[in-house]
Amino acid sequence: MALEDALKIRELAIQHNKYFEESIPLIASENVMSPLAREMLLTDLGSRYAEGLPGKRYYQGNQFVDQIEILTTELAKKLFNTNYVDVRPISGTNANQAVVFALTNPGDIITTIPLASGAHISSAKFGTVGFRGLNPIPLPFDHEIMNIDVDLASKVIKIVKPKLALFGQSVFLFPTPLKELSDALQEANSFVWYDGAHVLGLIAGKRFQDPLREGAHVVSGSTHKTLPGPQRGIILGNPKDEEMWEKIQRAVFPGVISNHHLNTMAALGITLAEHLEFGEAYADQVIKNAKRLAETMHSLGFKVLGEKVGFTSSHTILIDVKEYGGGRKIAEDLEKANIVLNMNLLPYDDQSKPRNPSGIRIGTQEATRIGMKESEMDYIAELIKKVAIAKKKPEDVKKEVVEFKKNFKTVKYCFHDNFEAYKYIKLI
Repeated sequence: MALEDALKIRELAIQHNKYFEESIPLIASENVMSPLAREMLLTDLGSRYAEGLPGKRYYQGNQFVDQIEILTTELAKKLFNTNYVDVRPISGTNANQAVVFALTNPGDIITTIPLASGAHISSAKFGTVGFRGLNPIPLPFDHEIMNIDVDLASKVIKIVKPKLALFGQSVFLFPTPLKELSDALQEANSFVWYDGAHVLGLIAGKRFQDPLREGAHVVSGSTHKTLPGPQRGIILGNPKDEEMWEKIQRAVFPGVISNHHLNTMAALGITLAEHLEFGEAYADQVIKNAKRLAETMHSLGFKVLGEKVGFTSSHTILIDVKEYGGGRKIAEDLEKANIVLNMNLLPYDDQSKPRNPSGIRIGTQEATRIGMKESEMDYIAELIKKVAIAKKKPEDVKKEVVEFKKNFKTVKYCFHDNFEAYKYIKLI
């Protein structure tokens, strides 16, 4: 029976692979690694421990791990133009936990983006900041431009004087006005924290914005969204002083992690090297694709948020599909057609009913990663319209999706396309 269960799990994993091979991937928080990065996941690194920092470990056998971590850290420093990097967090939320533990104490006031306006759950009262015992104060948000209301937010910051000002969203359409808020933040003497989980690859590709040069003292992020690496996290710094950075590193270990998953760290290092080579072209195409998809869906009759300011400047678009059955129904129907995206609350939804939102969220980063460009965005918009507006049977549209996807099965913007020696590497 145990063997049968094991083989069943293997078979389900194969079926999962098959499903995504034949699907259009539009989840805004997902991506695919390059073959060279993915190879690292199967190495012996995945069975080992390395607590602490290179040269200061609590385990033996880390001589090669130390070299990998040092190289990965140096690549991150170069990519993000900073001397302060910690590559040990194992997820974006894990990185957020470290920042919160390092820079706050229970009872401190923290300003955040409202959850209803696209903030990540770790910034909510029921998330990381709440478990730390912090008092989150939402900043005013202008839903017409899908961004912070600078004038009102400045007044709030000056009044409440937050210990920590958190900026970052899981629906991240436009750059945060850090420069515009800098006077208020300096007057309040706040630590400025930018959660760049969704847009880290765009930042690394010199697109979107540069938070470390715009006033952020610390940037946290996931490494598997617009940055197309393994599922783990990273922390970047422009700290007020060395003591601040030391607190962050202590909060990482021993604060919120023990071992830091060495195989995915190696995969991250390769991803960073590839992004140094291909990241600008990739980020540019991701944003072009998002803008084109938003414009085309708008022209087809969809209500795309952010219309007054060009829909998006990132990888993400947000669409109100309430009149077509709501976000949950549309997302589930599209899933049956092998078009994978997610339902999403909109700013004016009833926030107590997250399972029945009006909207859907779409990201173009993974579709771009496998070679899709503007013309493909037009076709994807037509496919979504067939299911959501024309109410075609998802099973019929699925046939078109499977045929379409046959042309997009190779990962682009990586060394695999340009590295002749790759086929000779036999690590596994």
